Amino acid sequence: MDTRRAVLAVALSLLILVGFQYFFVPPPEQSRENNQTDNREAEKSTMESPQSSALKYDSSQEKALKGQAVPASGESAETADFSKARDIVVETDLYTAVISEAGGGIKSFRLKKYREDIDKDSPKKELVKTSTPRELPLFFSWGIPSQLELPLYKADKERLEIHNGSEQLTFTATLPSGLSICRTMTFRAGDYLIDLDVDVINKTGHRVNGAPLLAMTNKPFSESQSARERFLFHGPALYQNSSLEEIKVDDIRDGGEIRSGSISWTAYEDNYFMTCVIPETGTSHTVRYLSGHQNKVITEITEKQLITPPAGQESYHYKVYFGPKEMKNLKASGYNLSEIVNFGWFDVLAKPMLYLLQFLYSFLYNYGWAIIITTLIVKLIFWPISHKGMKSMKTMQKLQPKMAKLREKYKNDKETLNKEMMQLYRTYKVNPVGGCLPLVVQIPVFVALYKVLLQTIELRHAPFMLWINDLSAPERLYIGFDIPVLGGIPVLTLIMGFTMYLQQKLTPTTGDPTQAKIMKFLPVVFIFVFINFSAGLVLYMLVTNLL
Repeated sequence: MDTRRAVLAVALSLLILVGFQYFFVPPPEQSRENNQTDNREAEKSTMESPQSSALKYDSSQEKALKGQAVPASGESAETADFSKARDIVVETDLYTAVISEAGGGIKSFRLKKYREDIDKDSPKKELVKTSTPRELPLFFSWGIPSQLELPLYKADKERLEIHNGSEQLTFTATLPSGLSICRTMTFRAGDYLIDLDVDVINKTGHRVNGAPLLAMTNKPFSESQSARERFLFHGPALYQNSSLEEIKVDDIRDGGEIRSGSISWTAYEDNYFMTCVIPETGTSHTVRYLSGHQNKVITEITEKQLITPPAGQESYHYKVYFGPKEMKNLKASGYNLSEIVNFGWFDVLAKPMLYLLQFLYSFLYNYGWAIIITTLIVKLIFWPISHKGMKSMKTMQKLQPKMAKLREKYKNDKETLNKEMMQLYRTYKVNPVGGCLPLVVQIPVFVALYKVLLQTIELRHAPFMLWINDLSAPERLYIGFDIPVLGGIPVLTLIMGFTMYLQQKLTPTTGDPTQAKIMKFLPVVFIFVFINFSAGLVLYMLVTNLL
């Protein structure tokens, strides 16, 4: 029974942790130079094509995602000069956006409060990783799906700076088919939410059949992802019928994944950032997701087809959120955007812990100390259970002589031995697995905190003290040269393992030799498992051991 208790303790400790060993899988390398070369060549091909003014959208997966120009029929002779398309810059306190007159898509969206990596000289975080006009996020056109034209817009301003309040930017274009499109974007200071209002006017003199399409082509926000980031979800997501659905890119079939009905929003996300579109016109929309080479994902938002009479006008309204997956901003923006911060099965535990960390940070101004105080609170909550478990272990220690006699007496009769053992437990009112109960109860809390430290942007690049400059990443103390595999010394992890060893010395044992051997090996196992975990999680375990 004692051996079973030991094995149970180890198994419960490692059940969750061993599953995360994907961290040790090296990420596949992507050639940044190849990607940039492909983008430049695709953009040059599109911008210099004599059919650019009548660029059509072929709904097949490859042409859509490779940005190939598909010539229109009829009006293709009327060629707009896309070389004169300007880049319109929008500056707010939160971001710098660049919007191209060629197609009206967002060419660049840099977040001023976040950098690409922890280096202080690193550039601001860029959310747009595509370059051809047809692939820029928020491309909009109207008509038959297989013959959508690329508009050449004229903006009413060359630059927009917003220090307070809100400002509008208007783009107008006339398609070769005779349709006129007017896009109005409203930007606000201190807000990542953007209004996008589109009016389509039929100036052809005859009825036109068609539907709107708003598209968003995305690539991963980080060009080279660590193994830890690759383990987490990145790809399209949508919120429909009060439920979040995240669609794995590998699961998108050749014909695409289609969702229809009352869709609150659709987004492309990674661990920390998102680009999101909220359709506000009508009650039913269709969203199709397509995937292609270079990890591209295209999201198309459409509505039902209409027949627009001469001089008729159709209006469409969207909200757009390009920014961090920060709970405070998402809740303030509304539209259930905060539901994208999803901790899975542990959501009910993880979100209160996140709120507690944020509350403590509001006056500590250091997430490391916030983690330490949170650990203290968790230990106080679980103190009655821990105390009961300790008492159970001490009682089991006292019963060892009696248990040894029973084993000797009934060594050839296991059934009788088990009955006598159970009678002994009942007599002394002890639970043979009572010492494991605190561990079992705390595993969900441990995993919930793990998810908080790994998935919330509040912990991204958050420093603690000394060499620990990012609580969401593994900690290393660099000593002037790289240590093979590790890079630096995982000081905090080694200290955590040492405190586990000391904890064993102070913990009552049952005297079983097999259990003692297993428990002595446990600190080494935990050092190996935690060596690539976030510094915040290691700090939590270290403080737990000390307390």
